[in-house]
Amino acid sequence: MSLTLSNVILHQLTKNGQDELEVHLRKQTLENNQSTEDLVAELHRVYSSKGAKGFAHFAEDSEFSHWLKQIRSGELDFLSFSNQSAKKLQTELAKYPFADAGTLVMAEYQSLATDYLFIGLLPTCHSMKVTEQLDISATDYLDVGKMDIVARIDLSSWETDSESNRYLTFIKGRVGRKIADFFLDFMQAEVGLDVKEQNQVLMQAVEDYCADSRLEKEEKQQYRKQVYDYCNGQLQAGDEVTVKELAGELPTTEDGTDFYQFAANQGYELEESFPADRTAMRKLTKFVGSGGGVSINFDSMLLGERIFYDADTDTLTIKGTPPNLKDQLQRRLNTDS
Repeated sequence: MSLTLSNVILHQLTKNGQDELEVHLRKQTLENNQSTEDLVAELHRVYSSKGAKGFAHFAEDSEFSHWLKQIRSGELDFLSFSNQSAKKLQTELAKYPFADAGTLVMAEYQSLATDYLFIGLLPTCHSMKVTEQLDISATDYLDVGKMDIVARIDLSSWETDSESNRYLTFIKGRVGRKIADFFLDFMQAEVGLDVKEQNQVLMQAVEDYCADSRLEKEEKQQYRKQVYDYCNGQLQAGDEVTVKELAGELPTTEDGTDFYQFAANQGYELEESFPADRTAMRKLTKFVGSGGGVSINFDSMLLGERIFYDADTDTLTIKGTPPNLKDQLQRRLNTDS
């Protein structure tokens, strides 16, 4: 990976005897050497591979963004910036009972001609190591793979398009923990592009477009599959769904309107491009549901063919039970009889 490191520093957040969060500041930035470059490259790689990211942008009165502008212009050095940021994060985290101790990593670097600022509170794990003399000693290490309190700012995008709502990305975190409650507040950032909402709007727009085009059932299913294949291909390649490209996967309506024009004219408020959401796009080709001890998952093309739903009686009828399920059912019936 081609990565040019400008600055990197570590600060420590710990709990004292009163279970209060304290910050221990490093007195100087780390030296730019192979070890620090390898660390930042690994952080960049792991972060890029993480799913379920949110998008955000700085609030107009963001003190953090003001400091960031100062270091970019040379008015503030990176050490002072990181110290101010660490103290501000400590203050914000102290408001929450689930506040974590850990190692705060801040890194300014460039990858593939794009400037980034990485900020993450990484868990510090304890382990044992064997020395060359075959002795055992304790050691601490950063658990990069389990980082979930992390944000990354695309500095190049921020500086060229400050009106964007997506130059700041963050990992949404584990269930029950809302990173926006403290990590985004620390940076005074606001949630921007809603990927899940964009995908849900897209799916509805596709359904409405197929209905408006007066397609037959088989044609609708065919185009849903084409849209799914396109979105899945973009997801697998790490690229975003582009509405204009997607329009090429669908036919034009009788009046010559394509999907891109349809979405704009009908006010669906879709971004020009956005990441695909696996859960949302799966609904194009699958019916999935669970509850009350029942889980059902089947290809949408089977509805009306082998699977029938009666809305009046709320009954789902399946013709042609899967062989392995059929075998289990017959065994149970024979056992219980």
